[in-house]
Amino acid sequence: MPRICEFLGIVIYMYFSDHVPSHFHAIYGQYEAEVSIDKSMIIRGSLPPRAAELVQEWAKIYKMELEDNWKRARNHEPLKSIPALE
Repeated sequence: MPRICEFLGIVIYMYFSDHVPSHFHAIYGQYEAEVSIDKSMIIRGSLPPRAAELVQEWAKIYKMELEDNWKRARNHEPLKSIPALE
């Protein structure tokens, strides 16, 4: 489970053999959510409201990088780190 980013206590992961639709995992304390890359929306699980807003904002900013990492993961290639939300 490669970690691709961490900011404000939120850790972002992407799995190599994950299911479609394209998404990433955001973990914040005991909360975990799968977030759609295409729409930057939570598709499974939950996060506290403020953490969810931050993850969605980050996903919109780095959509191209997330799509690239999704393709890399599907091809079992090393994933690239993505900058944190500032």
